[in-house]
Amino acid sequence: MTEPQQKTILHNEAFIDGQNLHMNTQANGWKVDLQRFRIYLQEKYQVERAYYFIGTADENHLKLYQSIQEAGFILMFRKHSLEMTGHKKGNVDTDIVFTIMSKIADREKFDEVILVSGDGDYFQTVDYLISKSKFGKLLAPNYRSMSSLYKKYIDRAFYSFLDAPGTKNKIISRKK
Repeated sequence: MTEPQQKTILHNEAFIDGQNLHMNTQANGWKVDLQRFRIYLQEKYQVERAYYFIGTADENHLKLYQSIQEAGFILMFRKHSLEMTGHKKGNVDTDIVFTIMSKIADREKFDEVILVSGDGDYFQTVDYLISKSKFGKLLAPNYRSMSSLYKKYIDRAFYSFLDAPGTKNKIISRKK
């Protein structure tokens, strides 16, 4: 009798564009339950660390920041000069790209990147990570929010949509 095959345990890291996730689910009439989403990332994609990138810190949103951290995300704020605080949008794209690439340059140990966004600004990074076998999945909030640049991966091996019925049902907030 042959021995059962052991499942390979991956050590993946997720990078979430918080504004992209929030705006593109809210625009379609639903909201992500962050605790359920964190569990989903762990169970489906073996995500050990999940970085949630957000705009500048604003003391009017302390409750939001607390809920993100309590759900198991590492909260990452966009840095701006004090004069610009409150006048700039989140725009965390470069922070996410820099963080991913610095982890590679510093040879940090992780298997694959899971990216939560449909923004085309990440395309070159995704392409590079795929070429280095360091990319797991692009999780776009919905079909309309995904840049057409990613459609070159027509077989969908590298992307899926959070609003797909099976996925949305696992991560949707049921609070009124």
